[in-house]
Amino acid sequence: MNTENNQTTTTHSKVISHVFFTGTAKQGSAGPPIGLVDIGVSEVAYIFRVSLPGIEKNQDKIKCEIQREGRVCIQGVIPEIAIPSDTGCLYRMQVQQLCPPGPFSITFNLPGQVDPRLFSPHFRPDGIFEVVVVKLGVRIPTS
Repeated sequence: MNTENNQTTTTHSKVISHVFFTGTAKQGSAGPPIGLVDIGVSEVAYIFRVSLPGIEKNQDKIKCEIQREGRVCIQGVIPEIAIPSDTGCLYRMQVQQLCPPGPFSITFNLPGQVDPRLFSPHFRPDGIFEVVVVKLGVRIPTS
């Protein structure tokens, strides 16, 4: 309420998002992006890392299909999350810069052919899905 000049006016609250960034955060965008991909290469394998913020570590909700020609398809669902408070209230988002809930699919190509039977997935606690997959026709040294 505003009571200047003996006039009473009601100010309706509006949610306005002001987000400021400094340092390395200034180089990115607001909210952790889903689907950013890093790809590395060694003599025997490829490694790829995919940003999946908001996804639980429960890997049976993530499907990763790797094809021989190096095509990778990752599918899953971003869960809907209600935010409880100490008072028992649930909050509904008014400003949402994180990826919205729902199904997603991320598809990309590795630089070469792979053996889709020889891969090792790892879901890191920081929301990064990391997979090493062996190149096609490469002999893996045994010790």
